[in-house]
This record gives sequence, structure tokens and C-alpha cells, in this order.
Amino acid sequence: MTVLLILVTFAVFITIDYLRNRGVPAEEPTAATPQPRLMPDVVAGFAVAPNVCYHPGHSWAVRDNPGLVRIGLDDFAARLIGKASRILLPQRQRWIRQGQKICTVERDGMKVEMVSPIEGEVAEINEAVLRNPELALRDPYGEGWLATVKSPDAETNFRNLLSGKLARRWMEETAKRLLEKMPRWAGAVAQDGGVAVHDLCAHLPNQEWAELAREFFLS
Repeated sequence: MTVLLILVTFAVFITIDYLRNRGVPAEEPTAATPQPRLMPDVVAGFAVAPNVCYHPGHSWAVRDNPGLVRIGLDDFAARLIGKASRILLPQRQRWIRQGQKICTVERDGMKVEMVSPIEGEVAEINEAVLRNPELALRDPYGEGWLATVKSPDAETNFRNLLSGKLARRWMEETAKRLLEKMPRWAGAVAQDGGVAVHDLCAHLPNQEWAELAREFFLS
């Protein structure tokens, strides 16, 4: 039921965004004009990067050029996962689908799966993350990216993701849901000037952590 409510809310956000922008042609980035790397804003304790698009399973996507999309985990996922002993990524040339598994993160013998924000063929994986899984959690929007994907239907895929004001509203709702489930740790999401602490679920039993992660990551 919770997952269904998330997906319904997500669909409402997308519909509102479509109606607001109907008839406005999308701007295609070109290889000669790479997207700038912008500093994320803090929304309800979590970093939301204005130049990426979000899947409700807490992965992100950004165009590297018209045919290539870079993907990774968002700041919420990084702080909820907290620490990682291993990250498994798909092999190059594997076809992945939007909303299906893109990677597995292992922590203290438990595993959670993250879903892909985009559909296409894996072009490259971040070898640095395989060697040092913590990199994906420390710098999720930068050096901790997971893979690049050749996405022939990227335009359609991006219409199914959240960005801008819709992404901010979605993150606010996500943080609210988390606090409702973890009222004892409400202060952890309002620490250091409003930035959530790392490893939010450090004091939860492993099984409870894994169940919470699966719920928010839609896996």
C-alpha cells in the first residue's frame, strides 16, 4: 500500500508538470555545451541537485550528451544506506530498463537493490565505486556516480522523472515519511544547519534497516 501511494503521488507530480509545460519544446543539450555541475540545494535535510532528474526509487539521471546518460544514487539513499561493504553493478553492454534493478548495495551482510532511472545499454561503469563503495555514499552526485547508459529513448524516459520544483516537493514528502517512521531520530534530520546526518539508520537492527531501505527504494 505504501509503495502504491508513492507511485500515485509521483504520477500526480508528473501530470502537473506536463500540464504546466504542454506545448513548450524541450531543449536538447549538445555535446558542445556540457551541462554545468551545480551545487545541490538542501531540501528537508537532503541534497537535491538542480541539474539532475530523479526516480522515486532514489536514483538520478543527467545527460552527458544527447545519447549518453549518467546515473547514480541520490543523497537520501546515501544517508539511509550509511555504509557499504560492496556495490555490484551491471556489466557493460547489458540492457537495463527504467524502474528495474541497476545495482546491489551490501551492508553488514544485508543487501538492498537500487532501481535504474533510465532505460538503455550500459556504456561504462564507475570502477572507482567498485573499488571503494563508500565513494557512492560520500559523493553521490560527483565522483560516486554509478554508470553511463546509451539511451536511445532518453527523452521519453526523462518525462517520467522528477526535476526542479517537483523534485523538491517530492523530497520534502519523502523526508516527512521517514520522520513518521523514525520519530526518535527526528533530530538527525535537522542537524548541522538542516543537513541530515550520515547513516540515519545506524541504530536500527539490520533486518529493520533492510526493510526500510526496500520500501523507500521501491525494490
